[in-house]
Amino acid sequence: MNKQLYLTVALAVVGLGVLSQSLYVVNETDYAVTFAFRDIVGVTSEAGLHWRIPFIESTQRYEKRIMTRNYPSEQFLTSEGKILNVDFYVKWRITDVAQYYRATGGVDETGSTRLAEIVKDGLKGTIAKRTIQQVVAAERAEFISDVLAFAGESVKELGVTLVDVRVKRIDLPDDVSESVYNRMRSDFARQAAQLRAEGEEEAIKIRAEADRQRTEILSAAARDAEKTRGEGDELAADAYAHAYQKNPEFYAFHRSLQAYRESLGRESDVMVVSPDSDFFKYLKTPAGGH
Repeated sequence: MNKQLYLTVALAVVGLGVLSQSLYVVNETDYAVTFAFRDIVGVTSEAGLHWRIPFIESTQRYEKRIMTRNYPSEQFLTSEGKILNVDFYVKWRITDVAQYYRATGGVDETGSTRLAEIVKDGLKGTIAKRTIQQVVAAERAEFISDVLAFAGESVKELGVTLVDVRVKRIDLPDDVSESVYNRMRSDFARQAAQLRAEGEEEAIKIRAEADRQRTEILSAAARDAEKTRGEGDELAADAYAHAYQKNPEFYAFHRSLQAYRESLGRESDVMVVSPDSDFFKYLKTPAGGH
């Protein structure tokens, strides 16, 4: 009885061992590479439970997600022969896991090191085409596009795809920093002076146009005022003529009163007029007689 129980337990343990060696789980974020005697016999990217030949086949997992690696500062030469210290990091993804294993032996550190060398070659080629000022002032999209163009084909040999290359910091050696900054300041000052000159020229044009419009408006207003004044004087003359025709004596009296109102009663005014002149005739008699 004990022997049968032991046999059953032993068979169960062996069965569980065989089952555990026959099944493996693949996560959503992983590739699974199956080996038989160190040779690749299969690659699985679908998540779930999978079978393999127990004790003959083994499985190794690799990241399917984007991976990031920072690299220490490297020195690069510009087209002027000047040295730049550049810090960068790389984002990549494994796209051909079998090729990745064959190229790196399945060691991520080896893959990262080889990838760094390829990217550095890309940075070297990109920076070598530019001056220091062009490197510092370059548009990020254009700069990274050039790096990827240099390095993109080479990384396919590793079974990976470059997702992005980012320059974190660009430092200039002390012996060239000041000269570069001075040159940049001079260029910016020249651009500022040019913009100010263009702005002043535009301001002069605007002021001249405004003065021209002002002159035209004032001229038109003066012309219209003279025309209106002339029409008013004409109407007044007609009214005076009509009033004179109806009662010449009253008209003469009214005009004399207006003259007295405008000429007399001011302390600072001095008039030299003969008392016998017609100017005072209505002051002597209401009828204007002498």
